[in-house]
Amino acid sequence: MTRLLPVLFLLAAGSARADEGMWTFNNFPSELVKSRYGFAPDAEWLKRVQLSAARIAGGCSASFVSPNGLVMTNHHCVRECVQQLSTPRSDLIVKGFSAATAQQERQCPAFEVNRLVEISDVTEQVTKATQGKEGAAFRDAQRAEFARLEKTCATAPDIRCDVVTLYQGGMYNLYKYQRFQDVRLVFAPEEAIAFFGGDPDNFEFPRYDYDVAFVRVYQDGKPAKVDNYLRWSARGAQPGELTFVAGHPGGTSRLLTVAQLLYQRDYALPERLFQLAQLRGMLDEFQQRGPEYTRISNNLKFGVENSYKALVGRREALVDREFFAKKVAEEQKLRDWVKADPERQKRYGQAWDNIARATDTLRDMRLRLRWLEQAAGAGSDLFNYARVLARSAQELSKPNEQRLEEFTEARKPELEQQLFSPAPVYPKLEEAMLGFYLTKLREVLGPDDPVVKKALGKQSPRALARKWVAGTRLASPQVRRQLYQGGAAAIGASKDPMLEFVRSIDEEARAIRERYEEEVESVADKNGELIARARFEAFGTSTYPDATFTLRLSFGQVKGYTEEGRQVEPITRIAGLYERATGEDPFRLPPSWLQAKPRLDLQTPFNFVSTNDIIGGNSGSPIFNKDAEIVGIVFDGNIGSLGGEYGFDESVNRTVSVHSEGILEGLRKVYNARRLLEELGQGGGE
Repeated sequence: MTRLLPVLFLLAAGSARADEGMWTFNNFPSELVKSRYGFAPDAEWLKRVQLSAARIAGGCSASFVSPNGLVMTNHHCVRECVQQLSTPRSDLIVKGFSAATAQQERQCPAFEVNRLVEISDVTEQVTKATQGKEGAAFRDAQRAEFARLEKTCATAPDIRCDVVTLYQGGMYNLYKYQRFQDVRLVFAPEEAIAFFGGDPDNFEFPRYDYDVAFVRVYQDGKPAKVDNYLRWSARGAQPGELTFVAGHPGGTSRLLTVAQLLYQRDYALPERLFQLAQLRGMLDEFQQRGPEYTRISNNLKFGVENSYKALVGRREALVDREFFAKKVAEEQKLRDWVKADPERQKRYGQAWDNIARATDTLRDMRLRLRWLEQAAGAGSDLFNYARVLARSAQELSKPNEQRLEEFTEARKPELEQQLFSPAPVYPKLEEAMLGFYLTKLREVLGPDDPVVKKALGKQSPRALARKWVAGTRLASPQVRRQLYQGGAAAIGASKDPMLEFVRSIDEEARAIRERYEEEVESVADKNGELIARARFEAFGTSTYPDATFTLRLSFGQVKGYTEEGRQVEPITRIAGLYERATGEDPFRLPPSWLQAKPRLDLQTPFNFVSTNDIIGGNSGSPIFNKDAEIVGIVFDGNIGSLGGEYGFDESVNRTVSVHSEGILEGLRKVYNARRLLEELGQGGGE
């Protein structure tokens, strides 16, 4: 992590170092790409790529790959759907799934795909609404303007609109999406090959994963027709080739102040890691109870382990003295530039100190905020259903612009899809998760805390979890729908124990959220705007904003790297998969791949690395060449990429993808996926 580059002044001289940047489509540096690689994407190329990309609500990326609504993404991005469609007798996570006919495609219980169709700049409207306001007044004005803009834009249920904050508030864009909520599973391989190597290989390279899946979006019960989609490359990724990634990076912290980074380093990251470690231990014990316990909790454990390893990498970057010293120097350089002019100092000079004071406030409230609001329920579906119902009774009666953001008219379709999802609820897993949460709530806040005493009384967390899970009726989608449609009267009259528990802590939870939004979030937003304006005044908009789980485009090339004095080649081949296999988890191959070995061309490229700049949320992104032809699909970063939360170093930071030729070889010779191959324009199977 010692070689991560500073990011603040990378573009101060008008040209970027390395293949850095998660660029917005309305500010892509085409001339910079031309100077490095001889190709300048024009407006038509950018628009076509934009309309071919897709986002999976909940945290992944994807792409349209046929005119009939076929969408390609990662296996781990559809993993929850696959588990929800599984049963004790038919575990699709273990055996995989392939729809030989259209009739066999199976609808995911709660799955949303978005396609970005329009970007508009609304900076003037937002800043005018918040001008001269501070604290709660700033927050309320901003929230109201966001809600107004989104409601005006979202003219139909299949349209989603989000106001996106860029450059820490220096710019606001309105993103208009086409929304697809009828999404059906077409193909998913066995987890043993999709996540071959398991946690030991996660964020490593060389890799040998077949982390790819296909779903289809439907409109009015029929496959959606799309005009823009990505075709397949004739030869796939080649060493040294220019590559692009269009995806939805979830979030980066490259523009945070030093005070905010210190909070991440000293409080947020270590405490979150401790929580994840405890949760992983609980899930390990849970899975020891039997195969069915393992099946119903595997998806959750996958997410916990993935998050833990990623956050370890982030903290390692922040505790590296050389790297952190660079972040301090970057901030000081901008502050010195501001101080050099009295007018600039008057406009911007207090912004950093204001954010530092807000961060001190956050430090003091963080535990109550986390355990009453942000981490409440710790992943319990029943708790989440109860909270949505309890809050909907209050929020939906308010004017749109005064609601919590998740209850605004623009967000309701997604909220209702999740609330009414027919996905199975597993009582034993719910007991474990709720018991874990109640135990942590008592441990962190203390047994004498009024909220803890009110919620738990004299009973043990595990006993209450068993009682509430056994007594609630919220596992039924029909019951949830009836309560929601019945509004405040029906919800208020309900004696459901899960609802009663949520109500017992919700006043305090809402209060700490209110305080956080007023004293921390609004201060950071307001003063982040000022710092962003100082940057713009100094350098213009020739840099990229932090990631926001919105569509971005990065460029790079297929290229190996040096790790601990060892040269890592950029491409692995199928032969290496069999050499790595041990017959035991996590290096156990599924029977389909063992049986197919004689038919496979073992020299087919399988996985590869490139210098594209990505972060979590880019999973499932297409990686393609200058002709907008798919050469692979992104599924991971290497260990050097984990510090990419805070900076980018081309010498070690790599994107890891499944090679397009490896995908086709598997579809042809392992899965005999004739229909899928034909739709991709790649002929039949064997």
